[in-house]
Amino acid sequence: MCVIFFCADSNPQVGGYKLILASNRDEFFARATQSAAKWANAEHVYGGIDLEPGREGGTWLAIGHSAGFFKVGALLNLTGEPKPRDAVAHKNILQPHNHNSNSTGINLCPKPTTSNNNSHPNPNLNPSKGHSNNEHFLLGRGMIVADFVTQADEEHSIQNYNQTLLKDCTKYSAFNFVSIEIGSSSLPARVELLSNVPPTLEEFRNGECYGFGNSLPHTPFEKVRHGQQEFEAIVKEHGGSSVQTLSAHLMQLLRNKHKFWPDAELKRRAPNWGEGLSALNVHIEDHAYGSRTHTVILVDSHNKMHFIEETMASVDPQGEWSRTHIEKDFQQSV
Repeated sequence: MCVIFFCADSNPQVGGYKLILASNRDEFFARATQSAAKWANAEHVYGGIDLEPGREGGTWLAIGHSAGFFKVGALLNLTGEPKPRDAVAHKNILQPHNHNSNSTGINLCPKPTTSNNNSHPNPNLNPSKGHSNNEHFLLGRGMIVADFVTQADEEHSIQNYNQTLLKDCTKYSAFNFVSIEIGSSSLPARVELLSNVPPTLEEFRNGECYGFGNSLPHTPFEKVRHGQQEFEAIVKEHGGSSVQTLSAHLMQLLRNKHKFWPDAELKRRAPNWGEGLSALNVHIEDHAYGSRTHTVILVDSHNKMHFIEETMASVDPQGEWSRTHIEKDFQQSV
């Protein structure tokens, strides 16, 4: 389970932001993860990296800047969907993802099903539907984001990349892929959401506030619906405020533990886990699962980026949290 709220505007008002983004990553607390940083193999990209053995290298959220464009990618699991019929099993899961091959990368958001983690039922799966032991070898969704944000050629433009991905998307477990491309102030920011169950690609508008979670966009969970309303209010009131003020309000939103329950769509998708997953800030103590990372990304009108991450420093959500604040002033005008 994950959630994301954002507003992308290529030409904001004076003192405003080209990107305002807030996101929670929900995951098993013990999953190996690298905190947000500049990527060693792509120094124009910033984000966390999955270090789960056998699934290394992908990400759930990252931002890159190259060739005059900011590119943001985020991946959200679609809860309660069975493994696709034409999913590709592949033994070499360390190969980078390539739309034109059978290579694969890593999985994310849901914990992979392996022989030694059966004691941790996965809240991202509907237990009544079951799943195959082969799920560990599906094409890795985490590389979808990594490939998009690291590459700056025409093949990896938002339009071409998503059109290619759409052709292959049923080879993956269910997902929502959010992609954002912000270029010249004379052109609107491009925002697209690709879902693979069923395969759909939708465009969204520059300058509007959006919220997506682990369901299809037109049937949002209650926490996403309420969260988007609060996000819109924050952007309206503080969208011209300092980074410190704006980020503080966004972090407060991400820490909200109120359960938006009952929720018919969430109950349908996760009948055994629904109530526990109904808060923006998830915590399911019995299975050591929840919102282990809060992220705010801001890009101001002068192309200065702030990547702010709060993440658990141990497997105890009541224990220490580490905070990372990356500032990068991109000199190339966009």
